[in-house]
Amino acid sequence: MTRTDTARWLATGAAYGGGGVGIAGAALVALLREEARSARRKVEARTHKSDPPSGDGLYGRGGGEPIVLTVLGDSSAVGLGVHRAAETPGVLVAAGLAELAERPVRLVRLAVSGARASDLDAQVDRALAERPAVAVIMIGANDVTSRTPTPVSVGHLTDAVRRLTAAGCEVVVGTCPDLGTIRPIAQPLRTLARRWSRQMAAAQTIAVVEAGGRSVSLGSLLGPAFASDQSMFSVDEFHPSAAGYAAAAAVLLPSVADALGVWPARADRGLRGLRRDTVRPVARAAARAANRPGTEVQPAEVAGSDTGPWGPWALLRRRRPTEMPTPEEAADAGTAAEASTSG
Repeated sequence: MTRTDTARWLATGAAYGGGGVGIAGAALVALLREEARSARRKVEARTHKSDPPSGDGLYGRGGGEPIVLTVLGDSSAVGLGVHRAAETPGVLVAAGLAELAERPVRLVRLAVSGARASDLDAQVDRALAERPAVAVIMIGANDVTSRTPTPVSVGHLTDAVRRLTAAGCEVVVGTCPDLGTIRPIAQPLRTLARRWSRQMAAAQTIAVVEAGGRSVSLGSLLGPAFASDQSMFSVDEFHPSAAGYAAAAAVLLPSVADALGVWPARADRGLRGLRRDTVRPVARAAARAANRPGTEVQPAEVAGSDTGPWGPWALLRRRRPTEMPTPEEAADAGTAAEASTSG
């Protein structure tokens, strides 16, 4: 099975394997469509109509040239569902990164609510003008809900990652969240939504690693935790709450910091099996990461080669989510940076 065939299997396995929609019959298809319309109406009726403030600006103390962090993607990257900039994932990651790097971080949020992977091209155009050191991308949910073909979606993501890495920018992608945790979605659509979103996440991981970036699994992070704790959702029961965004930022930050070489080695000591660095073919790594909370996947080499008999090598790494700054601390980090630059 070629890498293309593997990605295609990952993308279509949920739809056709185990009695999927393709063989379900007209009655089930009609039921699924009605459930989808009902869920959309419930979510849209309670979704915030405006995005939270961007939080763009400087964070942290210390000297040196600011690290430029750009955030691209959809409403999950925007932070839709919260009211304060300090509660959004971009600000939380920027404040945490500034503390780890002991340098100021300049945040530029370019994500747009409702965006699909096809919208990343325009976002990357704007990002490249900022000359970022690192970009965080969170995308995929809208592609799943709109039933965008997975190869089309991951093709746009691949292009985005390649353009950024070619410009010398590190890229960390938070993969598609598990839509099977969304309460307004009824069964059997919820089960299918879980399969579709996990297959999207696995295909995204393959694309990101082959393009030279790193992926972090958000699907299972936003799965068990969200399914058991309603406080992780905002009032629309679709987008995360402040606690939910903090959980996502906590697993993204170690990968962002490590990509820039500022993640402390001591942070990974004494984890007693939580950190499991394993090199596997990228397709196998992607399938495993899609079901493991906070799993990072990045390109790897074996015996000096980045490709083996089953395709590119990939390193799976699990880390304990880092402690994130509180919204108040994140806001203070931005205030401190502004004060230091103006002085």
